[in-house]
Amino acid sequence: MTPVRHWTESETSPPKADAPRSANVYTPPLDIHETPEGLVLEADLPGVPPDQLEVRVEQNVLTIYGKVDWSHLPTEARLIYEEVLPGDYYRSFILGDEVDTERISADFNNGVLRLILPKAAKARPRKIEIRTSTSSPTG
Repeated sequence: MTPVRHWTESETSPPKADAPRSANVYTPPLDIHETPEGLVLEADLPGVPPDQLEVRVEQNVLTIYGKVDWSHLPTEARLIYEEVLPGDYYRSFILGDEVDTERISADFNNGVLRLILPKAAKARPRKIEIRTSTSSPTG
């Protein structure tokens, strides 16, 4: 099974996490790479303040939600150019049993959300010890 799979609208059961809260919903770009210890997910969320960012796991569905608005601008300000669009930034993924959901950690720095998705012990590679017989041959 794949450790992480993108949730799509065609899934039979939608994510249980809260759905986006505005009409403007965007999909943040992200990268996922694998290490021997687990998966690392890095999502670009420019303009999302930390207090408007939420990450949750519910029934093996990982959901990232962030909100961008321009309420921080002074009332007399006039927006001249806009590339970071205001609205909801939202992604959901279905996590396989290989991910230890109890140990997921998150860090948010300079507009990049970094999630560490540790592999469950049963999914991590391990070396099997080979025993040899030290007894002398009989016969």
